[in-house]
Amino acid sequence: ATRRVDPGPPGSDHIAMSLDEDARWLEWVTKQFESIAGDDKEIDLDEFKTALKVKESFFAERFFALFDSDGSSSISLDELLKALDLLIHGSETDKLRFLFQVYDVDGSGSIDPDELRTVLKSCLRESAISLPEEKLDDLTLALFESADKDNSGAITFEELKAELETFPEVMENLTISAANWLKPPDLDQKKRQTPRYLTRAYWHNNSRKLLFLCVYACLSLLLFVGAVLQHSYGGAWYMVAKGCGQCLNFNCTFVMVLMLRRCLTWLRATWVVRILPLDQNILLHQIVGYAILCFTLVHTTAHIFNFVQLSEGSEYSLWEYLLTTRPGIGWVKGTASVTGVVLQVVICLMVLCSSTFVRRSGHFEVFYWSHLSFVWVWSLLMVHCANFWKWFVVPGLVFLLEKIVGIAVSRMGGLYIVEVNLLPSKVTHLVIKRPQFFHFKPGDYVYINIPVIAKYEWHPFTISSAPEQSDSLWLHVRSMGQWTNRLYEYFRQPESQTVSHKRLATSLRDRRQLMKVSAKFGENHRFCNIKCYVDGPYGTPTRQIFASEHAVLIGAGIGITPFASILQSIMYRYRRRKQNCPNCNYSWCENIKDSDMKLRKVDFIWINRDQKSFEWFVSLLTKLEMDQADEEPEGRFLEMHMYMTSALSKNDMKAIGLQMALDLLAKKEKRDSITGLRTRTQPGRPEWGKVFQKVSEENKGKVHVFYCGSPALAKVIKAQCEHFGFNFYKENF
Repeated sequence: ATRRVDPGPPGSDHIAMSLDEDARWLEWVTKQFESIAGDDKEIDLDEFKTALKVKESFFAERFFALFDSDGSSSISLDELLKALDLLIHGSETDKLRFLFQVYDVDGSGSIDPDELRTVLKSCLRESAISLPEEKLDDLTLALFESADKDNSGAITFEELKAELETFPEVMENLTISAANWLKPPDLDQKKRQTPRYLTRAYWHNNSRKLLFLCVYACLSLLLFVGAVLQHSYGGAWYMVAKGCGQCLNFNCTFVMVLMLRRCLTWLRATWVVRILPLDQNILLHQIVGYAILCFTLVHTTAHIFNFVQLSEGSEYSLWEYLLTTRPGIGWVKGTASVTGVVLQVVICLMVLCSSTFVRRSGHFEVFYWSHLSFVWVWSLLMVHCANFWKWFVVPGLVFLLEKIVGIAVSRMGGLYIVEVNLLPSKVTHLVIKRPQFFHFKPGDYVYINIPVIAKYEWHPFTISSAPEQSDSLWLHVRSMGQWTNRLYEYFRQPESQTVSHKRLATSLRDRRQLMKVSAKFGENHRFCNIKCYVDGPYGTPTRQIFASEHAVLIGAGIGITPFASILQSIMYRYRRRKQNCPNCNYSWCENIKDSDMKLRKVDFIWINRDQKSFEWFVSLLTKLEMDQADEEPEGRFLEMHMYMTSALSKNDMKAIGLQMALDLLAKKEKRDSITGLRTRTQPGRPEWGKVFQKVSEENKGKVHVFYCGSPALAKVIKAQCEHFGFNFYKENF
């Protein structure tokens, strides 16, 4: 009644499939086969490549040849079922033999160095890894010499099996993309789980935000009820309109308070940060913005119904009530209705232009310029409502003062971009001469205005240099929108077009020196003198890092920028603890705690899509590795973990040989072949459950996780943090 599977070695996760599961799997495979095979009921090589989603034709051809047991140049359903049954339900030995046959191209029963090189070259292409031919030779020899135990010049099946057994993570779960492609949906996913928002962990880890939202909701409700009772004489629709109007008085002021960046930065350094969710001010700003939209829609609708009732017994029509000043409604010459209609349109446009699909689709300017209409909103509200100024006057003055201070600070002193480095994936590295009065903390961000790119636009970017670096500020800008693309293209132009002619004309000596230095670095690295203005710095959640005991920094892609600053600052402080023996150069780190830094351990995780993206900060990371002491009382202070998502994971059959070769060569050369770091780059995506389990087991103190990157990944990481009881902080701006 059941199919029994070889139990395999101890510790493996093989199970016996029930008859129901077996039948379901067969039905699933049959349906998939029929959708691909077409009328002839056979799969040819092209259809097989498409279905398998294999980039490199070598693997598709090898798999196809092994699946095609009768040599008919096509695969039938029976042949496919037999092959997939082996790959999904077979024993470790069955899978290893299939892998050996893939590598044994000529079918001689052994693998020679040339065959292994061909396989590894295809593995590199499949994983989107580019290495020099010499490095490919080194990888081939490292794996071949390790596997060829008897030095016979060829690898037998037994030797390959013995070599694989030294890599337990590979033996744990041999698979292939075809197994995932033709595997039925997991029944466990269909089981009803408790929604994350109803779990105890979620309420515990978001207590400040939830308490704040409860207070906000109660206050809004009280304002609404109070206004309704106060205007009970005017009928139901009039009461609703007045209730929403009172809530709008509060919300249209409060939405501004949440964006008082200088005040919030100052408050982050006080005890208030332990009570109020200051680190989530952007999220709260968005929530209040949507509340304003809802209140305005209900407010306008209620007034329309009220006007319908009034027009029935009045000399004025509905349209006169809505679009003219004749009825005399409002405290400024009867303009309440007209200003209300304009406000409704402007607020709807602001919310629409603030949507994620607008901001993230390369149209940041649409969001930026539409958001500046807040000035018109406040002005119209003054005219529209007689009481709004009472709510607005104090926060408005603070907001105005912040803007004046920001303009004054940004215009003080001449700031210039003195160096530019164009990095892979269209990242522009700006080096700005740092003024003496400019003080910031690791992870802070600034708004920058570059008149030659756009005269009136200000854009926020994280400072990627450390505060201890006194002579310059670093910004890393990824080209994702119109302004950032213009910036990148501007510095790609020939140097004569990008350097200020007026400034160079005043100093011929500077120009000659500039040309000499720039020629030394090439077209992607140059010195310049471009005027810019900087407003800030402004604080972020990462300011909490030095109050942590165990910090986990997670950066996805260009999300590394705040951590570049933090890591450099950490290592500056770490060097003060580091001790060196004058006789033998042996180094160790004293376990000293100070008031500025309570950190005992830092785990840095950087996730990139491709190999080139690691070039952004590889020199910085190399320096950080070199700065580490040889021995520390509680283990390594900083551990780095690199992940490359385009690379095939270690448990994919197509990548096994490559990952083994990379591991062997990394041990031999003491550096990673992909990045050049000592830290080995891991293929695929992190398994967050295992990552955080390991962090939890280290017992280095309270764990704080800091993340910067895509919102989708943030949700996954936050859910895991809630499970393990870690504090989670996300860069929001």
